[in-house]
Amino acid sequence: MDLKFALRSLLRNPGFTLLAVLVMALGIGANTAVFSVVNAVLLKPLAYSDPDRVVTLSSTWRGSPVHGTASAPDFHDWHNQSSAFAAMAYYQNDETSVTAGPTAEYGKVAVVTPEFFRVFNLEPILGRTFTPDEQKEGGPHAVVISHAFSQTHFGANQSALGQTVKMLDKTFTIVGVLPPGFNFPQKTDIWFPASVFGETESRSAHNYLVVGRLKPNVTLEQAQAQMTSIGTRLEQQYPNSNKGKGVAVTRMRDEMVNKIQLTLYLLLGAVALVLLIACANVANLLLAKATTRTREIAIRAAVGASRSRIIRQLITESVLMALLSGAAGLVLAVLGSQALVALAPTNVPRLAETSIDGWVLAFTLGVSVLASLLFGLAPALHASRVDLNDALKQGGTRAVLGGGSRIRGALVVAEIALSVILLAGAGLLIKSFNALHNVALGFHPEHVLVMESSVPAEGLDSARRATRFYKDLLHDVAALPGVTASGATRTTPGHVSSNGSYWLDHLPPQDQMSLSAPEAVFSVVTPGAFSTLGIPLRTGRDFNDSDIYDAPFAVIINEALARKSFPGQDPIGHTVFCGFDSLNPMKIVGVVGDVRQYGPAHPPSQEIYMPYEQHPQPSTALSILVRTTNDPATLQETLRRKTRERSPDVPVKFTTMDASLAENVAAPRFRTLVLGIFAAIAVCLAMAGVYGVMAYLVSQRSNEIGLRMALGARPADISRLVLREGMLLAAAGLVLGLAGAIAATRLLTSMLFEVKPGDPSTYAAVAILLAIVALAASYLPAHRASKVDPLVALRQE
Repeated sequence: MDLKFALRSLLRNPGFTLLAVLVMALGIGANTAVFSVVNAVLLKPLAYSDPDRVVTLSSTWRGSPVHGTASAPDFHDWHNQSSAFAAMAYYQNDETSVTAGPTAEYGKVAVVTPEFFRVFNLEPILGRTFTPDEQKEGGPHAVVISHAFSQTHFGANQSALGQTVKMLDKTFTIVGVLPPGFNFPQKTDIWFPASVFGETESRSAHNYLVVGRLKPNVTLEQAQAQMTSIGTRLEQQYPNSNKGKGVAVTRMRDEMVNKIQLTLYLLLGAVALVLLIACANVANLLLAKATTRTREIAIRAAVGASRSRIIRQLITESVLMALLSGAAGLVLAVLGSQALVALAPTNVPRLAETSIDGWVLAFTLGVSVLASLLFGLAPALHASRVDLNDALKQGGTRAVLGGGSRIRGALVVAEIALSVILLAGAGLLIKSFNALHNVALGFHPEHVLVMESSVPAEGLDSARRATRFYKDLLHDVAALPGVTASGATRTTPGHVSSNGSYWLDHLPPQDQMSLSAPEAVFSVVTPGAFSTLGIPLRTGRDFNDSDIYDAPFAVIINEALARKSFPGQDPIGHTVFCGFDSLNPMKIVGVVGDVRQYGPAHPPSQEIYMPYEQHPQPSTALSILVRTTNDPATLQETLRRKTRERSPDVPVKFTTMDASLAENVAAPRFRTLVLGIFAAIAVCLAMAGVYGVMAYLVSQRSNEIGLRMALGARPADISRLVLREGMLLAAAGLVLGLAGAIAATRLLTSMLFEVKPGDPSTYAAVAILLAIVALAASYLPAHRASKVDPLVALRQE
């Protein structure tokens, strides 16, 4: 009965119902969209057997929060001395040239140790994993491939077994196909044994990522305690390499989402505020509607309906309205979740799993019911508190609803306060992102095409052939029309592939190579790379064609390293040693300007540049850099053709330096954009709330306004009166909102760049914006009040 009456009541006022449903659908849909992403990325269990037992193991350093990679000797000690793990393995992953058909292409590959698949309790759906012989150095070359790679390259899983793939200048036989959906790490296509290339034996070479599976009776805390003891023993046993080094054991899901979870929780909190503002708006609408239902409610009370019965009926209407809003919100959520996935950084783990599943539907239902209570309870309580004698009299409506004005005013103050919190957060992020966008990078990324490439090579001789390939290709590129400069680098600015310790002028004995030695980023470049990127040469010379493998080794350092290691001195002529690919002495021949290698948010680090021909093995995969006078994209097909003419076994892919740098700011851009959208929605809703309250007050006080005008008040006086009341509501909301924002925005500290959470200019801008919005929302009711005809108003009274 209540449900049928509620439905009839809503249908009697279709305009009101549509408006309320749309406002709530906006809030519910936004919450559901964000929750669908949070659910996929943070809450869903990993798609592995008993996923909470799958962990990562990382190197830690005393006094640093960083979780780093492991050295091979440390890994073997962890593996052999621990009893908490059913399996433990290390892996390395990369993109390289893979030929599984007529042409080479980029493939994502991973080298793994014997227990890797046991960590995930994984068996191939076809074939097998590696035999002991295949996991020995010099054994048969075998690979296991993903189901997706099998389907795209061989058509059917059965057809893939026994086929070969060529990569890393070797031919591998496919012995197994893994189940659909497994592509760890990072969408890997091909896995092969780590024994193929051997491993780095230095404890200072942290090159490997480690995963493990806890035994069934072992907790994470017990495993951490055991690994802490092992780390302490290794520190005592190898003080030169392991001093201050420990081990961290972390659930894999927690490690995967560590960099994104704060952003997602921030968005979830922001969208919850949007829902509260929407609820306040609908509550105001319901209070306004209660004005027209006073006599109806009074009659129902007069014929015997109790107050609780009336409240139940009104709450039923609110629940029905919320369920309709939830259904409409689901449609918006599908569109919203797709938009969030499109806007989010590409490296967010499991983002592709975002969907509207059972948990998301349950969340939507729960939010809808909660929202119905939030926006429906206060109006229901107020409307049920009716005075029969007064309500049944002509004109009794205004007296009954006098308290409603105060409630509506309080709701608008709350809306404005919540909007201020969202606006302050968005303003801080916008200012931070603007500072990030305008920071000096140390080079000029505009009009630079980047062609990533990988020459199959294994061993010194084939690596030296690869450097000759690049030398010839760069000669071809330099002759192309529209090319003003060209070069190549192992890693483009904004990304780091290698770093480590360095020593000056003399190399200490092996047992004294402590981790306390200074560290630098290691980069490999060709002649012309600095001029192509616009990195200034401060002193000395650039690399040239005389810096070949058989010549004395040369090196160029950046200003940061020169300041740190040669304060007040000329570094030219000094010798540098580093553990990049050899410990050969390298003579400093030049100093170049600083570059923000880790992205715009990080200051420049010390950097050592080495010529590619003197370091051939790390130089088999270089990014060709081409500065052009025209649109860089116009050269793509020409470069692709030139590369294939030189070698059909070299895959290429293209980007620009601008696009490459955009990856560094993808996360701050995402949260700034989305929070800005939510703040804009909040301001619009708050503006609607202020307008609604002021329009309601004008309609309720039309007689008073007519009387004032009859007694001599001018239209401008009436306008000022209404505007003043609107601005008082805005001022109260602004004060409360600023207090809340000062407390809430402290949570943004780690997300801000060169901006403090208490930035006064941001808060001033928020206050001015809200004042303008409140003034604009109050203007139309104020203008309408100034046009009241006193004769008409007094005649109605």
